[in-house]
Amino acid sequence: FELQQPQDKESVTAGQTLTLTCTVSGNGPPGPVRWLKGSGGGNETIYDQTGSYPRVTRAMSGSNTDFTIHIRDVQPEDAGTYYCVKFRKSLFSDVVFQSGTGTEVSIRAKPTHPVVSGPDHRVRPGQSVSFTCTAGGFFPEDIRVKWLRNEALILVQQPHITPGSTKSSYDMSSTVVVALQKDDVCSRLVCEVQHPTLKAPLREVYELSKALRVPPSIHVVVDPPRPVEVNETVSFTCAVKGFYPGDVAVTWLENGMEMKVENNSQSMEPCGLFELRNLVEVQATAEKNGSVFTCRVVHDGQEPVSEMATLGIAAPAGDGLWDPSQMENGVNLLYSPALWLGILLEKGLLGGLLFFLFKR
Repeated sequence: FELQQPQDKESVTAGQTLTLTCTVSGNGPPGPVRWLKGSGGGNETIYDQTGSYPRVTRAMSGSNTDFTIHIRDVQPEDAGTYYCVKFRKSLFSDVVFQSGTGTEVSIRAKPTHPVVSGPDHRVRPGQSVSFTCTAGGFFPEDIRVKWLRNEALILVQQPHITPGSTKSSYDMSSTVVVALQKDDVCSRLVCEVQHPTLKAPLREVYELSKALRVPPSIHVVVDPPRPVEVNETVSFTCAVKGFYPGDVAVTWLENGMEMKVENNSQSMEPCGLFELRNLVEVQATAEKNGSVFTCRVVHDGQEPVSEMATLGIAAPAGDGLWDPSQMENGVNLLYSPALWLGILLEKGLLGGLLFFLFKR
């Protein structure tokens, strides 16, 4: 009797069908031929003629000499050493009569699609942030990872590889540290994974804008900028520029008291950064002279920032306040030479008259 198991090693890709070859010749004792995975007391029956094995079929059903089998939809956990074994019937149980040399099976498994994770909160420009790329369930362990920032290669260490969740599979993680800048609201970070089972690399994109917070600049413009007449309309425009993300709330205060202003904001996004203009119009009254108007901005849930402007009202003549009509060609009338000459002449004439009366 001779049992032949010619395959020493077999390697297949997960999801494919594995074929294990076994043939016998000559006369042997009564007893079944079975396929076992593993040896010794820890073996597992993969196939025999009497059991039910949904994924396993015989290549030559009913043959007494060809016990080749097909195992469909193999997975990484199917990796191991398989033995074709001839058993001999005995009084209480079957005993091993002859065993094949064994076929060592490895399952090539593709890595899962990579996942890139970033910080759990946004950071300001100039700060450095770690990003991690993970993939798992692959075999063999030979795997390469590339990081790209806007398609420019970033040099990093080789990925960290650990045993996977199933036997004969591996997981990996790779980390890169990136110093974020304001312009990165338009940047993309790419993790590219290469493995022998892949025809083309797997790529995962992380938008750096998800990790970035660019605070706004604020400027209040008053129109008209000069002191205005009573009952004239004055416009205060709050220009909020260069911020990201676009979550922003604008509030106007008059002398510290919140104003009721209609929502007339206009938001723009040139080159990835947001801009916003918010307008409030005020009718100038004498009571509002010197009033302080504050534009308060809350960006992305952060502490408020603000900018102030003061309303100046030109008082009419006779009010005892500054009056533009008292200025003629930029010269104050109190400082006119003609005025002082008249005063001196008046004093001289009065003195001469008194002297004449005294002499009489």
